[in-house]
Amino acid sequence: MDFTDQRLVFRPGDDGYDAEIAGFQTGFAQRPAIVFGARSSDDVVAAVSYAARAGLPVGVQATGHGLPGASEGGVLISTRRMDSVRIDAGARTATLGAGVRWGQVVEAAAAHGLAPLNGSAPGVGAVSYTLGGGLGILAREFGYAADHVRWLDVVTADGTARHVTADAEPDLFWGLLGGGANLGVVTALEVGLVPVARLYGGAVEFDGRAVDPGHVLRAYEAWTRTVPDELTSSVAALVYPDIPQLPPHLRGRYLVTVRVAYTGSEAAGERLVAPLREIGPTVSDSLREMPYAESHTIHSDPDFPHAYYGDSVVVRELDLAAAEELFALTGPAAEKMHVVQINQLGGALAKPAGNAVPYRDAGWLVRVLSPLEGTDLDAVRAVQARAFGLFAAEGRLLNFAFASGDRADGLYDAKTRKRLAELKGTYDPANLFRRNYNVS
Repeated sequence: MDFTDQRLVFRPGDDGYDAEIAGFQTGFAQRPAIVFGARSSDDVVAAVSYAARAGLPVGVQATGHGLPGASEGGVLISTRRMDSVRIDAGARTATLGAGVRWGQVVEAAAAHGLAPLNGSAPGVGAVSYTLGGGLGILAREFGYAADHVRWLDVVTADGTARHVTADAEPDLFWGLLGGGANLGVVTALEVGLVPVARLYGGAVEFDGRAVDPGHVLRAYEAWTRTVPDELTSSVAALVYPDIPQLPPHLRGRYLVTVRVAYTGSEAAGERLVAPLREIGPTVSDSLREMPYAESHTIHSDPDFPHAYYGDSVVVRELDLAAAEELFALTGPAAEKMHVVQINQLGGALAKPAGNAVPYRDAGWLVRVLSPLEGTDLDAVRAVQARAFGLFAAEGRLLNFAFASGDRADGLYDAKTRKRLAELKGTYDPANLFRRNYNVS
């Protein structure tokens, strides 16, 4: 085996094995037969070649926000050590290693007055997020992160390291962007950056027991019809558990929150959000001018490992009656905690691009994420099935198939699925990379 550092090859029972496979998602166990802690493209070539010779499936894990089911009893390639970031300010590009997290990229780009098309959580793996499409906080203005990729370095199932561009290998380029990790192991990629150094954004929170959540939903949906593409937003709802780990003002509260990111001026932002502030009394209002490096505070996603299960559907139009029923199903009357988020799509997301990201004509994304501590997975799945059954769904988005990514139905429209299947037959006929969905 040509792996450069045998100390970073782990098998069950070895010291360091459990630490190497641990990640952000703690709700699902994986037990690969062998783990390679890769430091370079050569390491990935060695690991993939080993798996091919042994006839073992391959999974890839950067930060562990999603776990690669294909690695169970097979090979897991851990890329978290490949975390380089190189900014070319003149070209407005960033070259990203396979294991880099968005927080690192945001910080590096901000020093040059630039920003990547990152998501809401700085701890998410940038490359795997981008391979899944990448729906970020500036999405309506700039589109998916995948739309801004210039090239990718990938190791395919035959152990070949390839430099892939839209011109040199257009089919593979198309399939890697939106197809996830199902055609190879991406070791690096280059993305375009946008000239955004600051924004106007934050969140407005309403007490869902004092202000009718249905009223918030209707007012929010009407408001989104008036905003420009430079504004990206979502509405979320959850009942916080009454536990001492949370700040006192959150314990047991049912909050309905509108989140906003707008690249226009502060004065224009204030005018745009004025209708939100008229919806009703607020629990908090963090809308403000901020440097882009603080954009993670808009969502304030949890940064500690935990167990969760989630999924999503995309729809053309938001059925407000269904959305209200969803809020009722997952609100204070629910037996367990559920986090609901509804994102307005459209804008630049609807523009055709040379990649496999599907459902460009969708107007909305509906997401439900359910913590798993102290609950039954089957019960969570049942609630989510009822929740998503309320909507006339076009499909699901790969980036938001949290722990449900091994279920491939709905992740692509028929035309996209057919083309991806043809690429699979060309680049991975032995199905080495098996059902590798959502491994950010």
